Amino acid sequence: MSSHFLSLSRRIRKTHFTDRVIENGVKGFTVYNHMLLPTYFKSIEEDYHHLKNEVQVWDVSCERQVQIKGKDAFKLLEMITPRNLNKLTEKKCLYVPLVNSKGFMVNDPVIIKVSKEKFWISIADSDVLLWIDGIVSVLNLDLIIEEPDISPLAIQGPKSELLASKVFGSKINNLKLFDIDCFNFEGEELLVAKSGYSKQGGYEIYVNGPDVAIKLWDALFEEGKNLNVRAGCPNLIERVEGGLLSYGNDMTITNTPFECNLEKFVQKIVPNHCISARSLNSSKIKNPGKIIKSLSIDYKNPVYCENIWKVINKKNEIIGRVTSGAFSPDFDTTVALGMIDINYLNDEEDLFTIIGEKKYLTKIHEKPFI
Repeated sequence: MSSHFLSLSRRIRKTHFTDRVIENGVKGFTVYNHMLLPTYFKSIEEDYHHLKNEVQVWDVSCERQVQIKGKDAFKLLEMITPRNLNKLTEKKCLYVPLVNSKGFMVNDPVIIKVSKEKFWISIADSDVLLWIDGIVSVLNLDLIIEEPDISPLAIQGPKSELLASKVFGSKINNLKLFDIDCFNFEGEELLVAKSGYSKQGGYEIYVNGPDVAIKLWDALFEEGKNLNVRAGCPNLIERVEGGLLSYGNDMTITNTPFECNLEKFVQKIVPNHCISARSLNSSKIKNPGKIIKSLSIDYKNPVYCENIWKVINKKNEIIGRVTSGAFSPDFDTTVALGMIDINYLNDEEDLFTIIGEKKYLTKIHEKPFI
């Protein structure tokens, strides 16, 4: 991993939890939505083992909320995603692709219905607020668009339910995946969703402001002493094993939902109220020439894909690119995600990934590792 320092300024914001994160021994940060996001604590591998066996508290305040408020709020949401939003309620949040008029990915957030005319779009790393504000301005919609002071804090790991119930009570155990509800914490009503950026299970708590933020962090660590709780963060190895896509790494505004294996979130016939309807209904977009897949690479040394690795066939022709990759201790191989030419998905021809100056045998998997 690189060991360069990150110079801070007002353009790169600390979070309400940053001081606690530093106290807990964070070793690295990245910048995500103009905010600090921890990248590892002990080491990426040690954090990985702890996440898969214990429980961690993650500062994911960088998952900023774009708040849409007003009578045209739902109308706007239907315009910017091809997913059917009929199941979006105040008790159920939804993962959705956001697409522009050409059918390309702008973001892949979770949408939360706070009330009848107020929604939060909990975004990945791109400037969604500016894009939405432009749409609202051009169409003269009756809406207020802003970023509220809401800071998500995640509890992730196999012991997450035990920890959450200690702080919020046994009611939280009733939540199913992508359920969301209000829970009281020291007189403050907080929205908590059964969600998170890992496959280990957990929750995301939408924290209102700095005062409750520190109280909640400290309460989670106090109640988690007997559960071996630690500060943590999204883990590269675990997310690649789980096939969790990272906007900006595995997909960008140059990719469509179909290339990203997100076709199940695109209605079979995209309604005309979606700005991407014409594009997403076209055979060209529906039948992509490349698609993202889980890969295993026969490379057994600790490695992290900081730059794109090329995937080639035996003729040394480039047929894909690895977008995220890391050595997995549990699977004893390098696991990866990559955009692969569809002509090679079911091909028995040997494929290789170039790492450094050498090439390593590569296998395409139909499903993620976990």
